[in-house]
Amino acid sequence: MGRFLEDLFWSLAQISELLGILITWLFVFTFLYNLSAAINKPDNSRTQLSFIMMVSYTLSLYIDMYTSLLYLQLFAFDVVTIAVIFIWRLCLGKAIPVGFYYLIVGLCINASLFMAMHIDIIVNLNYEFWWLWMFYGFSTLIVDFIMAVVLIVNKDILGLVKLKNTVLNHKIKPVK
Repeated sequence: MGRFLEDLFWSLAQISELLGILITWLFVFTFLYNLSAAINKPDNSRTQLSFIMMVSYTLSLYIDMYTSLLYLQLFAFDVVTIAVIFIWRLCLGKAIPVGFYYLIVGLCINASLFMAMHIDIIVNLNYEFWWLWMFYGFSTLIVDFIMAVVLIVNKDILGLVKLKNTVLNHKIKPVK
C-alpha cells in the first residue's frame, strides 16, 4: 500500500501545474457565476470574495514552480489572501457569507501545509516520501475544491458555521 501511495503522490506532482491551472479556473468560474447571480442584488459579498480568490490564485500561477522557496511563496500568498479577506470584512463586508468562514479555514489549512512542506524539505532536507506529503497532496486539492463550491452554493456543507456558532455562543457556567 505504501508504494502505491508514493507512486500516486509522484503522479500528482507531475501534473501539479495542470491541477493549479484547473483550481484557478474553478475560482474564475466561481467569480463569473457569482457576478452573474448578483446582478440587481444588494449583497455582492460572495462576488467580492470570489474576486479576491480569483486574483490570488491567478497571481500564484506566476510563481516559479522549480524554485527552492516554492512552498514558502505559496504560504506567503495564502497569508496575504487571508489578510486581504479580513481587510475586506472590516471595510466592505456588509453581510458575512458562509464562504467567508470556509475561505479563512481553508486558506489557514493550506498555509499550514505549505509551511510544513517547506520545513520538511528545505529546513530538514527530507526528500523521502512519507505520510505528510500524501496528506499535503490530497488536502490542498480537496480544500481548494470545497472553498470554490461553498462560494457557489453558499451552504454550510461541512457545518463550520454551525460549529463556530456553537463554540462562540456557548455560555460558560460558573463553578459553585
